[in-house]
Order: sequence, then structure tokens, then C-alpha cells
Amino acid sequence: MSAHAQDVAVDHHDDHGHHHKETFITKYIFSQDHKMISKQYLITGIFMGIIGILMSVLFRMQIAWPEEPFTIYEIFLGKWAEGGVMDPSVYLALVTIHGTIMVFFVLTAGLSGTFSNLLIPLQIGARDMASGFLNMLSYWLFFISSVIMVCSLFVEAGPASAGWTIYPPLSALPQSIPGSGVGMTLWLISIAVFIASSLMGSLNYIVTTLNLRTKGMSMTRLPLTIWAFFVTAIIGVVSFPVLLSAALMLIMDRSFGTSFFLSDIYIAGEVLHNQGGSPVLFEHLFWFLGHPEVYIVILPAMGIVSEIMSTNARKPIFGYRAMVASILAIAFLSTIVWGHHMFVSGMNPFLGSVFTFTTLLIAIPSAVKAFNWITTIWKGNLQMNPAMLFCIAFVSTFITGGLTGIILGDSALDINVHDTYFVIAHFHLVMGISAVYGLLAGVYHWFPKMFEGRLMNKNLGYVHFWITAIGAYGIFFPMHFVGMAGLPRRYYTNTNFPYFDDLADINVVITVFAIITAAAQVVFLYNFFHSIFYGKIGPKNPWKSTTLEWTAEMKHIHGNWDGPIPHVYRWPYDYSKLNKDETDYVIPGQDFVPQTIPLKENEDELNH
Repeated sequence: MSAHAQDVAVDHHDDHGHHHKETFITKYIFSQDHKMISKQYLITGIFMGIIGILMSVLFRMQIAWPEEPFTIYEIFLGKWAEGGVMDPSVYLALVTIHGTIMVFFVLTAGLSGTFSNLLIPLQIGARDMASGFLNMLSYWLFFISSVIMVCSLFVEAGPASAGWTIYPPLSALPQSIPGSGVGMTLWLISIAVFIASSLMGSLNYIVTTLNLRTKGMSMTRLPLTIWAFFVTAIIGVVSFPVLLSAALMLIMDRSFGTSFFLSDIYIAGEVLHNQGGSPVLFEHLFWFLGHPEVYIVILPAMGIVSEIMSTNARKPIFGYRAMVASILAIAFLSTIVWGHHMFVSGMNPFLGSVFTFTTLLIAIPSAVKAFNWITTIWKGNLQMNPAMLFCIAFVSTFITGGLTGIILGDSALDINVHDTYFVIAHFHLVMGISAVYGLLAGVYHWFPKMFEGRLMNKNLGYVHFWITAIGAYGIFFPMHFVGMAGLPRRYYTNTNFPYFDDLADINVVITVFAIITAAAQVVFLYNFFHSIFYGKIGPKNPWKSTTLEWTAEMKHIHGNWDGPIPHVYRWPYDYSKLNKDETDYVIPGQDFVPQTIPLKENEDELNH
């Protein structure tokens, strides 16, 4: 069905179908309304984020004060920290589950699941997702996978502890380390269910964007948020099944005696029967998802930042078409750079040079985005609310973290800092912290749309921003230096290596910043949950934005618009419109034109 035909069908939809009586169960639990599902994703993601951050505080304390017993270890870790001393095997488990939770359950599902669900129907002018049932199913599979991952923390032998990348043979042999037993099995089941959830969501986002746009909403009039979510969904559909195949083969190696990833294994003096497999094959399969995963995480944040920056700079986004092209280029290039994670795996040096070339190539579209964001805010009438501050911080961390990617993307240079804290500093800044900033900016900006017009407390938002922004650099900037000094990651303690004694004080500084930054998130949590019930009610369009979601009713109804869906006549970034000859559609003092206002005679549509 064409977009226009679909629009006609939706416009003349019999509205009584959207206002049937809902029970508590159908409205808040098994909801098929995209707005409620986005809130479910967000609150589940926040809960998982609390677990991930708490784990990072525990293992950072162990790195900073390796000889010190802490009562807090015993409280949270039980038998794994008797007398307040952390067991070495649970340290690796904390690192593993922290990475897994933050990458998949917070930054992938929490960011994409929340904002793709909330914004795609509202910004393209659709009543809901293409399939409300599939949407509900994708959330509940995500919830089940989260529960399985949390349950893995409580198994007798301990949770998975082969690193979040779960390289064999540690992950393939249940007898290799304590965390390779039931905990590892639960990890694999959880990820398999998570991938099923992600694929259902992605297919829904793609179909909705292509088929349910309102009249006039051409692809070149889509907000950059929708472009980012749409392309992210395509990357997910292409790359997630590869990780699923790797997980299934790993389950078969563990439980059914196959040898996909194992060969010539000796363990505790025993010669295993496995022949012919290769752990490097697993690396190829894992990183074929693993690197696109970086962009599955960062692209939605990029779209959110583009939207919020243009709105709060009161200027059209600079280079709309170039921004769309860079999203498409990043998506394509992200699928042909996975080998740069494997420069030390013994790959052919020529192949290494190929992956170096494609990796450095991805800097071009990334730079286009960075320059366009800077140009967008240049000489703008900046509204420095918390959402805008987090967007500016995003550009900062994306640039500073991205610069170190040039070193890690070069096969000759990467060998020197591979598996050190330099790598941790790089990907936490460019992917982790940047994506978290995008998520937080989106929450502050679209909070009124989620919670029926209520606003978060701006002053608490400022406190949250400044402690978080300073703390994040305090954590990850020094890590570059300890990484260049050779400090390896994932080590329980470095006290056995006198060479690293001089770095102990830096680790203490990093940990103090980590504790302060984690504590600052309590301010956000209070602000978020308090504002849901007691936040000040703002106007229908609190940020004076041009996009369609602010034309929908403040009170949530299943169907978004009570009456016909608005039609679209212009691109989404008509800001700074104060020309004297345009007073017939610009309200005095209003510097923007919504997408729903028809073009005037002789007016050219901007979409440069």
C-alpha cells in the first residue's frame, strides 16, 4: 500500500476503536500502545542501568584498594566476598555482566527501544506501530531476557565470567572456570531471547517508517531522529542474527559435543576429544555484530542530538542531506570494519591493512556529523536547558573518544595498546558515555511527551549534568595514560607487578570520580520518578518545536491524534523564521514554523 493510500486509510479510521475501555493489565502491562511500551523499555533499562553502574563501582573499588576489605562487598556479593574480601573469580564476573548489561540492556534496548517506540509513530504521523502485538512481544522478550540475565547472578557457581565478548575456550568449556557453568548457559539463553526481541522491534520500526507515514511526509521530510532509528533497525536486522548463530554454535559446543570453536584442548591434564574448530571463527562472528553494535548504540543518540540541538539553537539543522548521507555511510561502513578488533589474533597483515583502511574511512561521515552539529549551534540563540547541555557534552565526548579510535584503528599502533585501559577509555567515551548522554538528553526533552505534559525539574537537571559531565572525564581521561603505560584490563589486582606501582594513585583518582558520578545518578532517579507524579505541567509544545509529536494530545490516547492525522507540508527544521513577509503564519514572537503549516506561495522549502 502506498504512503498516501495508507494515510487515507488511517485518516478515516473509525475512532471508537481507539477509545475502548482498558483494564490495568491491558493498559500498563500487556499494552500494545507504542507510548506505554516506550515507557516500559525506559524504566526496565533504568533498572538494568542501576545494576550495571553498581557493579562498576564494586570492581573499581577493588582495583583502587586491592588489599582492603569492604563490608559493602559482603552485602552485595555474599559468599563471593567473605570477610569483605572480593573473590578473584567474581571480579571477572562483575566486569562481564557490567559490560553485557550496559551494551545490550541499557544502550541498545533502553535507548533504541524507548525512543524508536515513542517517536517513530508520533513524528511520522501514524496511529501506532505497524504491529502493536509484535511490539508488545518484543518488549516482553526483552524483559524475560533481562530477568534471565539477573537470575544468572545468583547461580551456585557464579555468573558468566569470560568477559562480555565471551571468547572460547573459556566460554565453551563448562569446567574451565567457575563462571563457565550454569551462569554462562543462562548468559547465552538471555542473549538469544534478547536478539529475538531486538529483531521483532527492528522489523516493526522499518515497516512502520516505510508504510505508515502521513500525507506529505516524504523521506526527505523525516526528522533526523527517524532516519537514525530507521537505519539502526536495518543494521540490527543485518547483524544480530550473526551473533545468534555464534551463540547457538557455542551452546552446541558446550552441551552437545560439537567442535565449532574448540581444537586440541588440554585441561587439568585431560586431553579433550575436540578437533578442527577455531576460536578465531567465534571472534569473526561476534565482532560482525560487535562493531555494528557500536553504531546500533550511537546512531539513535546521534539522531536525538541532531533534533534537540536544532530545537534549542533555534536554527535549522546544518546540512540536513549531508546528515542523512552520513547516517547511511556509517551504517554501510560499520559492517566492514569488524576485523579491527582482531589485529592481535594472528590475522594476515594484508587483511589488517584492509580493515585499517575501512576503519579510518568511517571517520569521514563521523566528522561530517560533528562539524554539522558545531555549525548548527554556531551563532544560535542557545537555550541551555539540561537536554541541550547533554547534547553539547555528547559532541565533546564523541570527538575526544573518536580521536583515540584513529590509534586503535591502525593495526600497527593498536598492537601496543590492545587489551589495556586505553581501549576501555576509548570505547567508554565514544560509545558508552556518548550514548548515555544521548539517552539522558532524550529523556529530559521528551519527558513531557511520555508523561502527559509534566516537566522534569530543571535545576536538578543542571546538578545532574555538571557532576556527570565532569565525573565522566575524570574517570576515562586518566585511563588513556595508564593504558599507554601498559596497564592491562580485567586484572583483579596489579600489586604483583612492581612496574605498575606508580599507577596506583591514578586508579584511586579514577575510582573516586566513579563513585561520585554514580552517586549523581541518584539525583536523576529522584528527578525522574518524582516528576512522573508531581512534575510541573508544561504547555503542549514546551520547547517550541516544529515536529509532529507536539501536535498530538497531551493526554495519552491510543491513536495519538483525536481526529484526523495532521498532514505535512515542509521539512522539520524551519527555525529562525522571522521575515517580515511571513507574518501570516508566524505568530508574533514565534521563530519557528511547524511541519503542519502549508508553504506560502513562492516560498521555497528548505532542506539543505
